[in-house]
Amino acid sequence: MYLNCHSFHSLRYGTIPLHELVKQAGSYNVTAMALTDINTVTGIYDFIKECNASQIKPLIGIDFRNNCRQLYVGLAKNSDGIGEMNRLLTKHNFENSQLPDCAPRFQNVFVIYPLDNVPDELQENEFIGITADQLPKLYSPAWKSRMDKMVVLQSVTYRTKCEFNLHKILRAIDLNIIGSKLTKADYCKISDVMIPLEDLTAKFDSYPIIIKNTIKIISECNFQYDFNIKRNKKHYKANKQEDIELLTTLAYKGMIRRYGNSNEEALKRVEKELKVIDELEFSGYFLITWDIVQHSISQGFMHIGRGSGANSIIAYCLDITDICPLELDLYFERFLNLNRKTPPDFDIDWSWRERDTILDYIFKKYGRDHVAFCGTNVEFKYRSIFREVGKVFGLPKEELDQLAKKPIEQHHKNEVVRMVQKFGKMLEKYPNQRSMHSCGIIISEDPITNFTALEMPPKGFPIVQFDMHTAEDIGFDKFDILSQRGIGHIDDAVKLIKKNQNIDVNIRDTSISKDEIKCNEFLRKGNTIGCFYIESPAMRGLLRRLNCDNYKVLVAASSIIRPGVAQSGMMKEYIFRHNHPDRFEYFHDVFKEQLGETYGIMVYQEDVIKIALHYGGLPAADGDILRRAMSGKGRSKEALQKVKDNFFSSCAQKGHSLPLSQEIYRQIESFAGYSFCKAHSASYAVESYQSLYLKTYFPIEFMTAVINNFGGFYRTEVYIHEARMSGAKIHNPCVNKSDEQTNVFGRNIYLGLQHLKSLESKTAAFIISERNENGPYQSLEDFINRITIGIEGIQILIFIGAFRFTGKTKNQLLILARLILINFKPENRNLMLLSEPVKEYELPVLDRSPFEDAFDEIELLDFPVSVTPFNLLQTTFRGDVMAKDLTQHHKKTVRMLAYLISRKHVPTKRGDMYFGTWIDAEGQFFDTAHFADSLSKYPFLGGGCYLLLGQVEVDYHFPTVTISKMAKMPFIPDPRYAATDEKRFHTQQQIREDVSMTHRDPYPQEHEYNMPRHKMSP
Repeated sequence: MYLNCHSFHSLRYGTIPLHELVKQAGSYNVTAMALTDINTVTGIYDFIKECNASQIKPLIGIDFRNNCRQLYVGLAKNSDGIGEMNRLLTKHNFENSQLPDCAPRFQNVFVIYPLDNVPDELQENEFIGITADQLPKLYSPAWKSRMDKMVVLQSVTYRTKCEFNLHKILRAIDLNIIGSKLTKADYCKISDVMIPLEDLTAKFDSYPIIIKNTIKIISECNFQYDFNIKRNKKHYKANKQEDIELLTTLAYKGMIRRYGNSNEEALKRVEKELKVIDELEFSGYFLITWDIVQHSISQGFMHIGRGSGANSIIAYCLDITDICPLELDLYFERFLNLNRKTPPDFDIDWSWRERDTILDYIFKKYGRDHVAFCGTNVEFKYRSIFREVGKVFGLPKEELDQLAKKPIEQHHKNEVVRMVQKFGKMLEKYPNQRSMHSCGIIISEDPITNFTALEMPPKGFPIVQFDMHTAEDIGFDKFDILSQRGIGHIDDAVKLIKKNQNIDVNIRDTSISKDEIKCNEFLRKGNTIGCFYIESPAMRGLLRRLNCDNYKVLVAASSIIRPGVAQSGMMKEYIFRHNHPDRFEYFHDVFKEQLGETYGIMVYQEDVIKIALHYGGLPAADGDILRRAMSGKGRSKEALQKVKDNFFSSCAQKGHSLPLSQEIYRQIESFAGYSFCKAHSASYAVESYQSLYLKTYFPIEFMTAVINNFGGFYRTEVYIHEARMSGAKIHNPCVNKSDEQTNVFGRNIYLGLQHLKSLESKTAAFIISERNENGPYQSLEDFINRITIGIEGIQILIFIGAFRFTGKTKNQLLILARLILINFKPENRNLMLLSEPVKEYELPVLDRSPFEDAFDEIELLDFPVSVTPFNLLQTTFRGDVMAKDLTQHHKKTVRMLAYLISRKHVPTKRGDMYFGTWIDAEGQFFDTAHFADSLSKYPFLGGGCYLLLGQVEVDYHFPTVTISKMAKMPFIPDPRYAATDEKRFHTQQQIREDVSMTHRDPYPQEHEYNMPRHKMSP
């Protein structure tokens, strides 16, 4: 009888979580019900599963509405019916248009109109929905005559009075109004609840025809879904046989190219993988991925194949990845095996500039009816909940900010705030809006609208209405098409090297950028600023602690830096064992046999599986549950508890002691959700090495590429500093030399016009296009004659020195610009007058402090270019100890002067602490630790230079200064202002710092994680 039920997937309308909706129906003896969320099919597949488990017949449909106004409810008779409704909804989503008041002529859909929107004529499949409250209207002859087309339309939107209020809050949030402004048309009827089935039927006892019609619809709606059928595109070629033949040909051809003709190990591995791929009918997926990659290569794009796919030698031979699984002992079963029910996906990265081009190719090649992005449900989050709910209650912005920013225990205790907290807590985990998955796309065999309606976000690529987990449940294997700035660094650097030095670097040839002597020396010293994944202070410190000078150690470092590994104490233990291989014992023989490469420490996801299998004796299915739980996929407390129980039971059967088994499981648990698979770490390490190779041998071009791609760990200023340390000469933007982005000529780097934060981007683009079309600017007069620009824009360019090629000083140029523009407004400039020879003026020579340029640069760029920050200090003191000598001062107190680069905030039980990264006057980096007691007296006071006092701690070759005192050092007064002007000290406050936040606890000390270094009783 319930043909119009809403779950919380009716965004900002429904209040009932899906499983609770079905649970309530079961408790009310409901034997059939329809999920008809508003303009979406997001929850239909989970609904089917929940209903089947509760022995309730699921009906699937859509409640079609324009805004809040109900037009009609559609119920699918079969799978064709859901496709018809999806296509209607998709059309209007794409057109951003209103749905029609009357439904189109559906062939496989029952349509139910509410009483206030009934057309004059009804098709055979169309009915009139009536609620119990509306039954008195049937005394009207007009309605009584149409009773043979009526059905029960009891809507369900909420469960309790409290949820009804929550529903009204959601409506107010959706309409962006305070609750008191809601009208009855904005929210559901108070009768839109579920009641016991017998009570509902009793209300219609006098109208058996209505009940009969309702039962007829229920009996004829038979939408069924087989969750065991694969729905993604089945074949790349015409059929399965042609697919495996092509894959086999490509695999052997690639194997010869990668390994030569006589590598027996590679041959056996290829044969083994091809057999599994064929049995699992996964050839098409491999070939589609190969096709995408081949198109990328043909366009000259660079890609990185990573993730568990790098365990496959076939992927390596097809150029999907650049990771040799034989070299790193990666086993294919981690990616694909016959026991695995859900095949994984490839993760492939492109430059952020080229990703959309790749996506466009995929959509065109495989058809826009068959390709879409996975969706994702964006839930109400802590900050947004209190802000949104508080707004409904009419709280002012100041109070909303306090509610959003402060922990709940620090909120005011008044009645309104208590109401905000009450309803805010109810909204936790509720979906707020649908969005696009960052990278996952699906390519289907049948049109995607057979399964879901599509939405069109501003990005321009359609998205399905369900998330990646549902996609997997209903038979889709997604393709992860990602983007990252690191590839942009590498790709742009290679192009700049060709342009600047006419050298071709085949960076895809990993043999030139892996275990190269000079690169390894950079790696060992942590000289990795700008390099993908290995440039952060924490990573550079780890590299130095490990004396990391080869690829395999870097692979391990890429994994142990992850929060789960580090938090478990395994990072520290790995560092100890790596530096002291003679000072520990493997505490069980299995660890020596399986984890000898990592000193008996579980570093990778594969290591956890190895121990679970080889020590615990768990079956493969349990190992897969454990692995998927660690990676955040399909996490289930019940499944994990079962695996845990099986683990200890199996260990006992194998004769292992309980303390040993408990210690091993403790280590396994600590990995949950964070550790990398080894192939993933290896992929990262390859890309890191590629970056490092370019930084080592072509540092100026590489740092220019990093500057242009933004998105690194540090701000632009740091990369400019690194370029200067590499021998580059840095030039401010110039109208004749600079483009929008930074460019390089020999060893000269000209900053791009985009770094001038006050210059409009369209003005910068016009300056460049005009210069490219008509040649360099000859003078300031020539520039003004050719570029439509106001005095403000001219002043920005003059102050940054963009006209220095004229030989005139900034002061002279400012006077000249005003003389030229004195009678003109930019929008009404008569350019013909400027074509006349400009009168030569005798310009005064004005004295100018050499530091004025530096303050101009800080104002326009946020950092000085012509001098270093140290040159602007009032003091000439540069510290007693320099960064390069810190390792010689272990346990000694040092006094240093340094420029703040970044700091990381780490909350602890004893108060906040920070880790700082600095450069000294010689330009060398070093790191500091600041604990709560020191910070209370000597806090950070923003960007700039500080005098530091602290004790040096050298931890495995890496020095850190634990700060006891520090003071920010003043710059000289800004010489551009008079001695009495307060603005003399304002500009220096623009000096920036990078501040990041972590919510992790500090890494445990050795006595806290207590990792055994001796053999334990078996």
